[in-house]
Amino acid sequence: MHVHPTDEQLATIADYAATQTDREVVMLNLLRFADQANPGFGCDGMTGQEAYEEYGRRIAAMDPPFPGRPIWLGSVGPSVIGPADEAWDQVILVRYDDARQFLDAVSDPAYLRAAPARDAAIADSRLVLMHELLHDKS
Repeated sequence: MHVHPTDEQLATIADYAATQTDREVVMLNLLRFADQANPGFGCDGMTGQEAYEEYGRRIAAMDPPFPGRPIWLGSVGPSVIGPADEAWDQVILVRYDDARQFLDAVSDPAYLRAAPARDAAIADSRLVLMHELLHDKS
């Protein structure tokens, strides 16, 4: 189960952020929801998906606003390539002005107050930092 980045992963992203300034990034979020919200995070009695929706409401209510901009959200069908046991419920792409903005956002006290609902929701996840190489202007 992967819910939080390791210290090593955070250090890698911090190094990337230090060298890739002014380079927009998109975070790929692969999410598998718990059947029932994980207890102890303020979402008891909800499903994992309901807890994730609560997380979304908390993020939307942040003051100042959360700087990440969701650009795509979708449900996931079967994998064409990859392990069968790595199925996902939802994919979200979130754009940030740069990797430093992402790091600052997820360490902001307002975000940290919203984050327990995500902890309640997730059975497993992946978070992948990406930057654009090709842009279709059609």
